[in-house]
Amino acid sequence: MRAVVQRVSEASVRVQHEVISRIGNGLLVLLGVSRADSSKEADHLAGKIAQLRIFEDADGKLNRSLLEIGGEMLIVSQFTLLGDCRKGRRPSFMDAAEPAQANELYERFVRHTRSMGISAQTGRFQALMAVSLVNDGPVTLIVES
Repeated sequence: MRAVVQRVSEASVRVQHEVISRIGNGLLVLLGVSRADSSKEADHLAGKIAQLRIFEDADGKLNRSLLEIGGEMLIVSQFTLLGDCRKGRRPSFMDAAEPAQANELYERFVRHTRSMGISAQTGRFQALMAVSLVNDGPVTLIVES
């Protein structure tokens, strides 16, 4: 699994001009699932992201996690994160999971996140989405299982 994690002060997802999800202070997670991934990777990555110390403490140091600040998470499935651009000019998506597997592991990631007590919103799997965000910091990380 591969995730782009962005610390945000707000983020939302629109599908066909309708806002379907919105969060305030927290993390926007763009999540890509590979053919090699399993429930083990989904659970591990959800836990790792929830506990990343990327929020500032009283001294301005990145010492607090999403769990510690009580922030929210917006999780958006994005198979293009598995695009391989090393050869040619057209990305290859051979490593991306098939839709059934990807959706199952995406949903597992969401469930595991919620089981930790995090308020988690989602995009819509396989929909054309417009994602809006205010990147806080900016802080953006790539996290892989």
